[in-house]
Amino acid sequence: MPTKFELSHKTVFFIIFFLIFLWMLFQVKEIIFLLFISFILMSAFKPFADLMEKIFVPRVISVLLIYIMLLGLFVFVGSNIINPLISQSVKLGENLPQYINSAFPFFAFDAQTISQNISPISQNILKVSVGLFGNIVAIFTVFVISFYLILERKYLELNLSRFMGRQGALQLVGIIGKVEQRLGAWVRGQVTLGLIIGLGTYIGLALLEIPYSMPLAIIAGILEIIPNIGPIISAIPAILVAATISPVYIIAVILLYFVVQQLENHLVVPIVMRSMVGLPPLVTIIAVMIGAKLGGIGGALLSVPIVVTVETIVSSYLKLKEPAEDSAGKENLVNVN
Repeated sequence: MPTKFELSHKTVFFIIFFLIFLWMLFQVKEIIFLLFISFILMSAFKPFADLMEKIFVPRVISVLLIYIMLLGLFVFVGSNIINPLISQSVKLGENLPQYINSAFPFFAFDAQTISQNISPISQNILKVSVGLFGNIVAIFTVFVISFYLILERKYLELNLSRFMGRQGALQLVGIIGKVEQRLGAWVRGQVTLGLIIGLGTYIGLALLEIPYSMPLAIIAGILEIIPNIGPIISAIPAILVAATISPVYIIAVILLYFVVQQLENHLVVPIVMRSMVGLPPLVTIIAVMIGAKLGGIGGALLSVPIVVTVETIVSSYLKLKEPAEDSAGKENLVNVN
């Protein structure tokens, strides 16, 4: 006998409103994207603002000082690094097929096919750089939202308690605090680690007089987000460039990346990441791959923060449910006795 399946009116209305909600989220996905970036910046900057507030620096002044330092950094990068970075990256993308053929003369590589696959990389670097400094409105909006998030953060519990009661507000603020702590520590740790590895790689490549040392070093710093695999991938283009000079340079570049990697594993990571609760390497790799597939470079960069946020929210929610379930079980046991 066939099973009869019926839907109640409440279920139908719930499905309709849920689909409408998803449609609305899709329509404002750019705004959600900006809000999430603003939340990441707030999580990274908030500890510095809290520290300066403890030494009697007004919160507004402390946030403004952080922004002034960031502005000075952007001006320095824009005036001294962006132009040579773009030119070196374009030349590296154009010459990399010849480097591959020179490094592997016994294998037949189609230089034209390689050029077609490599050239978009240089174009993407140029587009990202131009888009980063061209979309001033979005950047300004992100920093303004982050500014107000930092200022209003201490009033979050009071504002939430008006809508969901003190107990609910305390629980939600606790979850948000855990997300902020973990996400902020991850962002600060990754930025610091990327800068240290990128700078160390650049100094080593420059001392060896390897061409295109700046883009190669930036690749090494960015790929630090991918554990285990990232450093290996970042070394490949440097080895190919060194192969066009002499076999001695190949060995020197391999040793350089090996030394930098060993210093990272045994010295830099324990110091920089001691306060950061990281994700398993496999989860990080899969998250970056999915993020790159769905959102390109931006998706790859934001994939790990999104996973960290979701994982922290879910684990915190489950921990909140455990005491309630335990207390309910104890009450039932008492009633039975």
